[in-house]
Amino acid sequence: MRVAYIVPYIPNRIRVRSYNLLVHLSKLGVDLSLFTIATSARDAADAITLKPKLADVFMRDQSLIRSLLNCLLALPSMTPFQSVYSWNPHLQLDFVVQHRQKKFDLVHVEHLRGSKYARNIRAMFPNLPVVWDSVDCISHLFAQTSDHSRSFSGKIMSVLELDRTRGAEAELVNLFDHVLITSQIDKEALLQLAPPSNTVKPISVLPNGVDLEYFKRTTEKPRDTQTIVFSGKMSYHANVSMVDYLVREIMPTVWEKYPALKLIIVGKDPPRRIWELTRNPLVEVTGTVDDIRPYLWAATVAVVPLVYGAGIQNKILEAMACETPVVTTSQAFSSLFATPGVHALVGDSANDFSAAIISLIENPSLQRKLGLSGYAYVTAYHDWNKMASELFALYQHVISTEGQEQP
Repeated sequence: MRVAYIVPYIPNRIRVRSYNLLVHLSKLGVDLSLFTIATSARDAADAITLKPKLADVFMRDQSLIRSLLNCLLALPSMTPFQSVYSWNPHLQLDFVVQHRQKKFDLVHVEHLRGSKYARNIRAMFPNLPVVWDSVDCISHLFAQTSDHSRSFSGKIMSVLELDRTRGAEAELVNLFDHVLITSQIDKEALLQLAPPSNTVKPISVLPNGVDLEYFKRTTEKPRDTQTIVFSGKMSYHANVSMVDYLVREIMPTVWEKYPALKLIIVGKDPPRRIWELTRNPLVEVTGTVDDIRPYLWAATVAVVPLVYGAGIQNKILEAMACETPVVTTSQAFSSLFATPGVHALVGDSANDFSAAIISLIENPSLQRKLGLSGYAYVTAYHDWNKMASELFALYQHVISTEGQEQP
């Protein structure tokens, strides 16, 4: 099976979905050609590490100027900036050349940012099966951002993009042979966008997985007794809102009872407002780290105080894979198959969230119990081997029914 896999950013251990699906599909014998863009030297280095795992890697450099110009040209229209930000005509040409040589059996395109490539491929090669992995329902995310974001940039982006993304996703769900999404909630949000008169193409929920072998706790060193960790890409507005809520509304109650307890915020590209939190000596902001695992292995508790968001919170899965007990909100938990109180503690108000943290600090046996049950959960439901096998079967189905009416 020859598959062209188009990703509008370099797959790596931070962009876990595309990275792990590529690696595990390759292990299943899929002939994969990756088409992607790099925005930094680090991106280019990550692409090099993928080359031995795949049949081919075609990468084009993408400057910030090109991306901003793409958005500027889209401004007079209703085209989402998301759908043009990563557009590079040279990468599209790379695909056309390679398809004429290799005759791909199927094209897999990830995210709304990759949708322009998918649209053009559908127009140029109408008989070539295309699977679009939406990942999340982006308009659903922007609707929440508009109401709940504590990030100024997030608010501005939601104002500019909400109506644009709604219109685009309403069209995209019926344009390709199959659509993927990470959670049932996001699937329902996509379906609500489709015009009632349209017959929507199949949409399958393919949850994110977690690399169980990579994250498995290998150290015998005891956990810290009073350390909380929050992890995530800190340039992402939803993560900024979570940290703001955590520090300003949840942690004061926790610090009142445990005045020496430390909060560590781990993740790349924190904005100035996050760095400023370190004025409190109990808060550490790491910025980019080479390896997140030591922080999760050492932490007493991992926290995910979701204010708004879409899809699956990978930070929950990664903490569970490290056997680290998790405290989160019911909204974050609703995208999982897990059970509140069994696999993690849930608190939807600041008081309930802080009480859950305190209960774990005070109860080492509960820490161990939740850590083990969380690990058992991700082992059963979020193994990337399982996710890749399901995707491989879906590819086979789409290819076999090409040109026929989809169920």
